[in-house]
Amino acid sequence: MKSPNDADAPVDAEDRGRLPVSEKVSYGIGSANDAWGNWLLPGIAWPVFNVFLGLAPELVSLGLLWNRLIDAVSDPFFGWASDNTRSRWGRRRPYILIGGLLAGLGMIAFFWLLQPGWTSRGYYWYLVVGSGVLITLVSCFNMPYQSLGAEMTPDYEERTSVFAFRGGFQKAAEIGNFGAAAFITMAIFKGDTLFGAKVFSLVIGTLMILAAVTVFLGTRERYYKQAATDANRVGIIETFTGALKCRPFRVQLVMAVAYGTCTSMIGTLGLYTTVYYVCGGDWALGGKWNLAMGASMVLVGFLGVPFFSFVAHRSGKKAAMQLVLGLSIVAYAATWFLYNPAHPWLQIVTSGFNAFTMAGFWMLYGAIGADVMDYDELETGKRREGAFSACGSYLIKIGLAIGMGASGFVLKWSGFDEKLGGGQTEHTLTMMRVFLAVIPIVGLVLAFLALSRFRLTRRESLEIRRKLEARRGTVG
Repeated sequence: MKSPNDADAPVDAEDRGRLPVSEKVSYGIGSANDAWGNWLLPGIAWPVFNVFLGLAPELVSLGLLWNRLIDAVSDPFFGWASDNTRSRWGRRRPYILIGGLLAGLGMIAFFWLLQPGWTSRGYYWYLVVGSGVLITLVSCFNMPYQSLGAEMTPDYEERTSVFAFRGGFQKAAEIGNFGAAAFITMAIFKGDTLFGAKVFSLVIGTLMILAAVTVFLGTRERYYKQAATDANRVGIIETFTGALKCRPFRVQLVMAVAYGTCTSMIGTLGLYTTVYYVCGGDWALGGKWNLAMGASMVLVGFLGVPFFSFVAHRSGKKAAMQLVLGLSIVAYAATWFLYNPAHPWLQIVTSGFNAFTMAGFWMLYGAIGADVMDYDELETGKRREGAFSACGSYLIKIGLAIGMGASGFVLKWSGFDEKLGGGQTEHTLTMMRVFLAVIPIVGLVLAFLALSRFRLTRRESLEIRRKLEARRGTVG
């Protein structure tokens, strides 16, 4: 078993910072746990809890709101814990292995313990408590995993490559999220959506365990020697206060919170617009179109990763992010025309376009974050990727919690009534389409304004690396 200090071996200066493809693949595979652990349940909860078990949409959204709030508490804890852990396997990898194993088992247990015949109160509290336990286990994996990505290489360009690999694998994993509704409503389950979810969770949970083992065995912690000192220990309060003192990080964070909050508010609305506006209330047909849209998101999202990676290598990460946000505004405005009952296949175009830009956003967000942490090390002398990952995750997920919590109310404000099935009023369907386009555009404009204040360029990042290596030596 490899030591976290394997990076002590001498490396030619011209190759310093480059990573083998196998290691980038191993790291990228772990993004499946991020995709499924964080986003599978919020999507699958609606057809299971709302449609099949009859839990009111506002209670489903409130249950998911609590899920995000619990996540926002557990993330800082595991970020802080991994920053301060010292072991023969490193700071991050022990949590990645244990957290991934438990999260996979937790995903399976959540659905297999759920039974029909309970009261609405019982379903609501099961959603709150059960999903709260599950998301805590996911945090145990995810915060150290996020932190590891920021410290895999000191190279400005190679960081973009690392997050491009991660983004590509995450797009592949996301097809499971989009295919979930189609899978659990297949005819083979004879209308028992809950049993379909149980079978689906068994597959996903097993794959999550395998992904965690792959990351643990296939990656190295190159900053461990420099970070595993008493001077580098971080207090839990410093997890927030220290990170928020970093100006580039504050700008990056405002951009991500604006983007994440407004897009999460319409995630459920997009599914319901497909089912009730495009497919006339037919969940089976809507699930099939949602699966096709998921496939489009995977395929076109893959194209977004190399495209925006190319732009970033050519013009810099800030210019690439500006292009992402501009195209995203166009993509959401186009939903008004591309959600069309007469031509349902147009949904595939809009989902692919959105995935194209979303893949670029989160890839560049991670790559920019690694540069921000170098800036912080130069200012403070500490490597605290866990603190930054935790603080960023906390505030982003507070925004996501607000967005998810609002999603059921947005649906209600549109006039949606689940008792009407496919007979929703014309006003309701129109308002669903208006909210689907306008809400994310507001967040994207705010994100664009925040990005305009980001000043960490390629030249400055390279100069920061030079100063850091002169002060504390190089990493593998």
